[in-house]
Amino acid sequence: MNRMRTTVAVLGAAGALTAAQLGLAGAASAASTAPTGSVEAQAAASCPIKITYLKKFYVDNNNWVTNGGLRFGLTNSSKKVTFKDVSLKVTNTKSLRFGKATVTTKGARITQKTNQIVKVAAKTLKPGKSAAFKVSTRMLRTDLYEVKFAVYGKTTDGKKWGCAVDQGTWGTVKH
Repeated sequence: MNRMRTTVAVLGAAGALTAAQLGLAGAASAASTAPTGSVEAQAAASCPIKITYLKKFYVDNNNWVTNGGLRFGLTNSSKKVTFKDVSLKVTNTKSLRFGKATVTTKGARITQKTNQIVKVAAKTLKPGKSAAFKVSTRMLRTDLYEVKFAVYGKTTDGKKWGCAVDQGTWGTVKH
C-alpha cells in the first residue's frame, strides 16, 4: 500500500498583546502589531515568554497529523525571571479535531482537554524551561485551518505579568 503524505507548510500568524488584557488580536506577523518605538513594541521585543509550534508537519491519507500530532508550548527565554501559574490554551477555530494530548516537558500538565480545546499549565516556568504538549490531530481540511492562543501567568510576587506575548491565531486562514 502506497501511503501518500501531504506536507502542510504553516504560515504562523500572531498578534501581540499584553497578557494582562487576555484578549486575542487579529492575524499579523509574528512580530508586534504596534508601531515601532511604542511601549507595546518595546514590551513585545523584550518579553521572555514565547509560544512555540511546528513550522511544518505531515498529514497521512486519513488527514491525521503524523508523528503524534501537533505540538504547542511556551518557553521562558529569560536568564533570570521565573513565572508562576503559567498556561497556554489552544482553541480550534477552524477545521481541526483534537484527540489525545500528552505533555512533552517535565513539570507541566494538561489542565483542559476536549476535541476543540487543549490547555497546558506549569506551576513554575523557570528561566530557559518550557511547558509543552503534543496532541493527536485530525484535519478536516488541510488547506484551511486555524487555532487561537491564550496565555496566562503571574510573576513570582503573584501579579499578572505585563509584558506582551505573541498571542492570536495560527494557521492558514487569512483575516
